[in-house]
Amino acid sequence: MATIPASCIFSADLSAIYRRDKTSSFGERRRNPVLKRVAVTTEQTSSNSGTAVTTSGRSFVQEKAQRSSEAEAETSLRRVNVEGDWEESRKSLKDYFDEAKDMIRSDGGPPRWFSPLECGAHSPDSPLLLYLPGIDGVGLGLIMQHQRVGQIFDVWCLHIPVKDRTSFTGLVKLVERTVRSENYRLPNRPIYLVGESLGACLALAVAAQNPDIDLVLILANPATSFSKSQLQPLIPLLQLTPDQVLLAFPYMLRLMQGDPLRMAVDILVKGLPLQHEAGEVSQDLVVMSSYHSVVADIMPKETLLWKLEMLKSASAYANSRLHAVKAQMLIISSGKDQLFPSQEEGERLRHALSKCQIRKFNDNGHFLFLEDDIDLVTIIKGTSFYRRGKYHDYVSDFIPPTPDEFRKIYESNRGICVATGPVMLSTLEDGKIVRGLAGIPSEGPVLFVGYHMLLGLELTPLVCQFMIERNILLRGIAHPLMFVRLRDGLLPDLATFDTHRIMGAVPVSGTNFYKLLSSKSHVLLYPGGMREALHRKGEEYKLLWPDHSEFVRMAARFGAKIIPFGAVGEDDIGQFLIMMT
Repeated sequence: MATIPASCIFSADLSAIYRRDKTSSFGERRRNPVLKRVAVTTEQTSSNSGTAVTTSGRSFVQEKAQRSSEAEAETSLRRVNVEGDWEESRKSLKDYFDEAKDMIRSDGGPPRWFSPLECGAHSPDSPLLLYLPGIDGVGLGLIMQHQRVGQIFDVWCLHIPVKDRTSFTGLVKLVERTVRSENYRLPNRPIYLVGESLGACLALAVAAQNPDIDLVLILANPATSFSKSQLQPLIPLLQLTPDQVLLAFPYMLRLMQGDPLRMAVDILVKGLPLQHEAGEVSQDLVVMSSYHSVVADIMPKETLLWKLEMLKSASAYANSRLHAVKAQMLIISSGKDQLFPSQEEGERLRHALSKCQIRKFNDNGHFLFLEDDIDLVTIIKGTSFYRRGKYHDYVSDFIPPTPDEFRKIYESNRGICVATGPVMLSTLEDGKIVRGLAGIPSEGPVLFVGYHMLLGLELTPLVCQFMIERNILLRGIAHPLMFVRLRDGLLPDLATFDTHRIMGAVPVSGTNFYKLLSSKSHVLLYPGGMREALHRKGEEYKLLWPDHSEFVRMAARFGAKIIPFGAVGEDDIGQFLIMMT
């Protein structure tokens, strides 16, 4: 074990509050930058062990260096976007129609499973994911998610041929046979059932009849609210409509396209070239409108009527068996679902089921997984729903954030970095103080021990800067409040802390601390915890640590380097703002 005799971190600059030019500090430009792209790993280019210290005022030279470092940070983020953004190769709604057309061209036979070719990159110990389709029945509802989902799951998709007339109970038996067979083959591994609308009812029915099997349900806009749906009055209308009049198909296309107004707003927010992007959106809408015939082939009048009647029976079947569902469950609800009152139904199911969480997407429509801004893997990681065994392990089941995930998290928290203007300094092995994090050891295990500023706002620039400059992910030891499945109450909903879990935070416990050090991680520990973050007046820069801290003993066991650190400036900013008001 090596104990470093200084402190590590940054100072917050008051001038960033009232500067007109929005600048933020991300470390001095290095001559030989280690970062090529942001990808979380513990294997870094080695550097001298050292620490970081802080200072609270800046000269003109430092101001100039900050502007230079911001340019470097922007360059790093652009590099992340170019080299690490998986969306470049992500499939689109057009691919859904093209592949659906091929699948139904020679369609026939009973319902069956298929595994997409792009889902073959998973490891041997990956859990099984069974995708249960919605009203379309094609089984391609996850096509825009296949690439990422296939990296951590063994993906099987259920295909229901257009002319197949298997009843809902027949589909339940089919899925149930598969679940029991796979559970017999791998009894210690969970089975994921991902269903949307009709498929969600199917998943609930299978879970109700198999409470002894370890199932994880992920339900998108479940059709258990069919009695309140706009689809129910469509049944008698379709029965009276001639086959030549295809009223429902343009409506279904509009639902799949999403909200064009929201797309335009997103373009403006992201600062993309408006004419170019708007032209692409218009082109996409024109392309989608050319697929009326594909929708007509997927759901001809007889099939659509059959599916609507099945939705009615599926909703009643699932609702009558909710009391028997014991599986872990995540409900994903859309705020602009024009088919079902999904958010209202999600809340009803959350109260009715004991192991249920909900995540709301207020700006998305019914076909959630076919929209560009939805990433199922990110949702699963943020809710800690990914596990390979009976229980979720916050260390062994952790999946590092992708460059795209980190970029989005950073962009959503950029305001904090701009407001505080953090400056980070570190000490090299020879005692020289340098700007940036060059003195931080690349190889773990490393334990960072520090104190919280007001509300713990120093966490965001700290974690982001370590990723941007050194490609080091800090695994924070966090309060259990961020992980406990809460029922109704005054405490924040768990969705508030999804970002923390994506970035690797773990609930405080000796077991998790042991596992992190044994995996050679860079661990972030605040012995003062929440009490220190909520310190009172007169307690600025005061350590509120327990009398007996055991982290030194644990770090010594693994030979971990201990880096004590401090932060200055944030409490001063708070006092400054209070004086101004």
